[in-house]
Amino acid sequence: MHDLVIDNATVYDGLGGAPQPGGVAISGGRIAAVGRDLGAARERVDARGLALAPGIVDIHTHYDAQLTWDPFATPSTALGVTTVVIGNCGFTIAPCRPDDRDLTLRALTHVEGMSLEALRAGVRWDFETYPQYLEAMERRGVVPNVASFVGHSSVRTYVLGADATKRAATTAEIAEMRRLVLEAVRAGAIGFATSTLEQHNGENGIPMPSRLADEAEMLALTGALGEAGRGVFMLTKGMTSTIPWLESIAARSGRPVMIAAMFVDPGDPTRVFRELSEIETARARGRELWAQVGCFPLGMEFTLRHPYPLEAFLAWRPAILAGDDEAAYRRVLADPSFRKSLKEEAATPGVPNRFSYKTFPHLAIAEVQRAEHTALVGRTIGELAGESGRDPWDVFLDFGLDGELDAMFDCKLFNTDENEVRRLLRHQYAAVALSDAGAHLSFLCDAGFGLHLFGHWVRDRGDLTLPEAVKRVTSDVATAYRIAGRGRLAPGAFADLLLFDPATVRRGPKRRVNDLPTGATRLDTPAVGVHGVWVNGARTVDERGPVKDCGRPGRVLRDFTA
Repeated sequence: MHDLVIDNATVYDGLGGAPQPGGVAISGGRIAAVGRDLGAARERVDARGLALAPGIVDIHTHYDAQLTWDPFATPSTALGVTTVVIGNCGFTIAPCRPDDRDLTLRALTHVEGMSLEALRAGVRWDFETYPQYLEAMERRGVVPNVASFVGHSSVRTYVLGADATKRAATTAEIAEMRRLVLEAVRAGAIGFATSTLEQHNGENGIPMPSRLADEAEMLALTGALGEAGRGVFMLTKGMTSTIPWLESIAARSGRPVMIAAMFVDPGDPTRVFRELSEIETARARGRELWAQVGCFPLGMEFTLRHPYPLEAFLAWRPAILAGDDEAAYRRVLADPSFRKSLKEEAATPGVPNRFSYKTFPHLAIAEVQRAEHTALVGRTIGELAGESGRDPWDVFLDFGLDGELDAMFDCKLFNTDENEVRRLLRHQYAAVALSDAGAHLSFLCDAGFGLHLFGHWVRDRGDLTLPEAVKRVTSDVATAYRIAGRGRLAPGAFADLLLFDPATVRRGPKRRVNDLPTGATRLDTPAVGVHGVWVNGARTVDERGPVKDCGRPGRVLRDFTA
């Protein structure tokens, strides 16, 4: 007698095989059988011909803080995700000394676009060390499965304190950081994550601690993975982090290297393909490098008062230093010499993943503060600049200074040419991810990336088959991250399942909701075409959405294959 049988489905195995009619039988949280005539069960679900696939494995999320108050990892569970990987970019909340808690939260509120008040009210600090963090998460329970990176910025702050954002580490400090990384990986971290990306700044524009690391520190901490004989090195790379350098790290450590974020950059559209070629060369030499790619245009909402995409500019530094002094900030934005520096930097070729002149046609006015500007909603800065014959920077900044510092802009920065993005999605060494779920909550919500892949790229464009797309976001990424028994429908695998309608599946329209602690807002996109989600055999989502009384069926994943 099985616990559950889901039958009358079209089964996608997650391994790229052709869809088959039938279903799955589940016993003890695992798949007991796949096919037809599955026998008796305590519960049966008629799938009515819908697609039954493994649950989506989202390898790029930032739920580290949110999971302390929200076991559902909202909104990912509703969007078909059954496993989340947290700690990406090295932005974690463990290890963390009690005296450094507010320092950690203030950094996160800026770099990850979260409300500081919501974080202060919501985070449950029932841990200090990284092993204690995993133990606390297990005690509280989780709805999706959770795997966690140990984060460079947290480790650095734990050892260097306030100096973590100011200087290079000493030999003794590097040794202590290495010890902490090794301790975390042995306790169950999926790997070590860091960032060298220039726009990854904390409060007041101070670089996140990982950006202060020198090569000796990076080699020592990634070397801890080699010493442990397990773990993935995940890097969000800036301008100075080259593929050959990352290959050298893979060669020294013998561990996989996951490289984010690999976009088609309008300012240099061939760069990502040059880097993919370097990855292919490294793979031919036996180095396991992966390119982490996204299936959305990287877009975000922002205001000129809090202009996250602009903070990668060296020339934007005077605006950051103005802080909360609005008069000083306005003087900076109006300063001709400041604008001249911005224009020159924006026009400089060869600077990767940065706002450029080619961004302005994709920078739309979404909301305005002054009634007389209502007619401009939906217009792009590029259009307005073309009509007026003025430089787009002047149009953009003058609009903000005209009572619109809090006007909302909707900007598509990268991956705007879908024919080029198609090449990324089909590349053999691409890992489809980059949802950033749990972060940038006021800027974007790409947690539904898997549904978008199935709907837009499969059904609407035909660039992938559905078996290929399912494989991309299930077994491919689970295998890359050494997550055994997930991302596939096969006897013995864990019963993480997604039931959906291929004819309608997609993510819904963006909306703002107020469900964070203190009532703070976030962007959300609802699921369309999702009829069921199961985690370890327990139903967490039905046709109406998340099942609130589903318990805590997820597992904190600690054991990974070598």
